[in-house]
Amino acid sequence: MEKIGIIDLGSNSARLVIVNLFEDGYFMVMDELKESVRLGQDMEHDGFLKPQRVAETIKTLKMFKRLCDASGVTQIIAVATEAVRRAKNQRSFLDEIQTSCGIKLRVLSAEEEATLVYRGVINTMDIPKGIILEIGGGCTKIVYYNRRNMLNYATLPFGAVTLTDLFAEEELKPEEQAAKMEEFFTEQLKGVEWLKEVDPDVQMIGVGGSFRNLFKIYKMVHKYPLDTVHNFNLSTEDFFPVYDMLKVLDLDKKKKIKGLSAERADILPTAFAIIKSFVSFMNIDNFTISGSGLREGIMFNQALPMTAEKPISDVMNYSLSALVKYYNCDEKHVEHVVNLSIQIFKQLRVLHKFPRQYLKVLKVAAMMHDCGMRIKYYNHQRHSCYMILNATLYGVSHRETVLAAFTACCHKKEDINQYEWNRYRDILQEDDIEIVKRLGVMLRIAESLDRSHSGVVKGINCDILGDSVIMKTELDGDASLEIRDALLAGTEFKKSFRKNLEIL
Repeated sequence: MEKIGIIDLGSNSARLVIVNLFEDGYFMVMDELKESVRLGQDMEHDGFLKPQRVAETIKTLKMFKRLCDASGVTQIIAVATEAVRRAKNQRSFLDEIQTSCGIKLRVLSAEEEATLVYRGVINTMDIPKGIILEIGGGCTKIVYYNRRNMLNYATLPFGAVTLTDLFAEEELKPEEQAAKMEEFFTEQLKGVEWLKEVDPDVQMIGVGGSFRNLFKIYKMVHKYPLDTVHNFNLSTEDFFPVYDMLKVLDLDKKKKIKGLSAERADILPTAFAIIKSFVSFMNIDNFTISGSGLREGIMFNQALPMTAEKPISDVMNYSLSALVKYYNCDEKHVEHVVNLSIQIFKQLRVLHKFPRQYLKVLKVAAMMHDCGMRIKYYNHQRHSCYMILNATLYGVSHRETVLAAFTACCHKKEDINQYEWNRYRDILQEDDIEIVKRLGVMLRIAESLDRSHSGVVKGINCDILGDSVIMKTELDGDASLEIRDALLAGTEFKKSFRKNLEIL
């Protein structure tokens, strides 16, 4: 296992993530540190990085280096983006960082930056056709892809910091200033010719700290129950009231908004003005927020170099496999339970009549049903439920995450906690509780049929005869323990499917 540090020096903030690289191309973030350095502030006048900002950046990078050394990091990958890319004193700045901090900063080109953002998104989201809007401090990136191929990108030299500076001297009311920013940014979008060729049904994906703060504000206002920003979907109808509320407040009031980072309070209305301009210009009704971007793009480059040529084809399975390894689950048992769960789902389709999307939910639950044992064995199904709810799962919607968590909770004889279930009522649909109970009993039977972790039950064939379901097992040895354990689910099976369960 190798431990690397990734430093992303942007126009607004500097971030360090410490990452463990495992075998087989998997990785896990182990630590993170973020500081607001505002390196790109006040550059609009003469194009030079200011001494105060440089000093603050050096102080921050020295702190990052100390944490890397203390954590046993063997390699630091440090990149700089828009502010350093267009700074007239770039060379002297890079030399000073090298001398003072012992860190070699690589300045990314606009294309390299856009490509890394794209790789961070495409390898963590199951959206085959999308347009990415990434709002940085010094620039805004737009990336268009289709069939998991990057088609076009544009880098507009205005981000949340630089656009705020550009309009700072105008004596305007906040709402008037916001309108001016929207108008200005819309004019920039008109200059991107290929935007006219984007398919109208494309899915917008938001990347960056401004989108993460938008999620936090929405979560606080609406008491949204999940903490995971990745794959959160927001309609423009829900975005506009947040923007309208924020843009008229003075700075002191903005800093008091729950969920809003105080360091970002002055520039967030500008970022939201960019979002407003973009969704209006592109006629977008909703967008999905990605928790992954440039830094994750670097992680994939390091852990799985092949993604530089071809994205991961099954992002959900990749993320689940990484979690199974990280939690040190019995991989052969997990694989066997997944296979048996899939067989049972398909064999009983005539009874449950679920569309294919619920097979995805069952697979997530089956892959992570035992991860709660990392806390303790007793009641580990409850711990598994919690861990699924709080994991960052690639290619899985928030509703699917909740369904999978409660399905995993049902793989032991456990009834659904109604209080816990009601916490997620705004995410779930009316009949979801019955769906979870059916998926849960399927998972319970599948897990029981590998009770000894020996793979003795190779396959299942189900016959539905009258008021009974007869499961015929294909065996490779004595399966008396497995069949006995699976039959204990007979009561729950009858409640869910209105059929008696027989296993041969």
